[in-house]
Amino acid sequence: MPDLDRAVAVIEGMGFRVRRAPLLEPGRRRWWSAAKPSEIAAELNGLLRDSEVRAIVAHDGGQTVLGYLDLVDFAAVAADPKPILGYSDISLLHLVLYGRTGLVGFHADLATRGLGGTWPEVSAARRAQLEGLHAALLTSTDPIGELPAGPSWECWRAGCAEGPLLGGVINRVVLNQATPYGLPLEVFDGALLFWEEAGGQASYVWSYLQVLRHSGILDRIAGMVVGVPDAIEGLDPPSLAEIVLDVLGERDIPVLGNVDVGHAGPNLPLPIGLRAALDAGRRSLSLLEPAVRPA
Repeated sequence: MPDLDRAVAVIEGMGFRVRRAPLLEPGRRRWWSAAKPSEIAAELNGLLRDSEVRAIVAHDGGQTVLGYLDLVDFAAVAADPKPILGYSDISLLHLVLYGRTGLVGFHADLATRGLGGTWPEVSAARRAQLEGLHAALLTSTDPIGELPAGPSWECWRAGCAEGPLLGGVINRVVLNQATPYGLPLEVFDGALLFWEEAGGQASYVWSYLQVLRHSGILDRIAGMVVGVPDAIEGLDPPSLAEIVLDVLGERDIPVLGNVDVGHAGPNLPLPIGLRAALDAGRRSLSLLEPAVRPA
C-alpha cells in the first residue's frame, strides 16, 4: 500500500513513532470494510486502552462507524484522552466521542487519502505548512491562532463570531442526530458549524441543511464554515453558496465558504470543541485554544 507507506513517512517526519494496527493488513475485506464492526471496535478499544499510544490516525473513512458506535469503550477515552485524526466517516466518531467524553478529535487528513495521497501532490512549502500545523496541534500548549487562508476562501455572508468548532461531513452530522449518540441541542449554542460533502446531489445538501433547520441547530449556531465541495452533481447553478444562503434565510450569521476542509484536497486540521474565531469578511478563521493542556 504505497499511500500508507507515504503517510507513515509523513508522520515520522513530524517526529512521531508509528505503529501500524493489525487490521491494516493488505487483502483484508468484509463487504466495504476490512472487518466486522465488532473486530474494528475491538482494535479501536485496544488502542484507546494502550498507554503507549498517544494519538490515532485513521487509515480511511468509508461506511463503518455507525456499525460500532455502541461498542466503543467510552470509559477508556475518558480515562486516557488521546486525539483521533481523520475526516469523512471518522467525523461521526469525533462528534460522538466529544458528546460522550469531551474528547477533542481532529477533523484532519486521513492516512491514505490525505497524508499519503493528496499531500505529495502539493508544493513542498504547503506540505511544510501542513506538517507544522499538525505537529503544533498535537504537541503545543499554545493556541495556533489564525489558520493560513487559501485562494479559494470566499465570504458568503460577512460578520464575526466566536465559539466552539463542531462539524464534519454534513450527512454524518445529520445521521448522528438521529441516533442515541446525537449531541444535545444546547451543545450547538454559539458554535461555529463547519461541514463538507463529497459525492451525491446538490439537492441532498439542500435537504441535509433543511434537516438542520428543522432540528433547531441553525437557530443556535453563531457562524458557519463550508468546505470545498467534492464531486457533487447539480451545482452551478445553483452554487453551493446559493443553497446555503437559501436555507439560512434571515438568520444573520457569518458564512465562510470554500475552506480547505474535506475530500477535495489537503485539510487544515480543525479540533472539535475548541474555541475559534471567524471573520468571514476578512476570510479569517483562528484557533483560540490549544488542543494540548499543560501537564
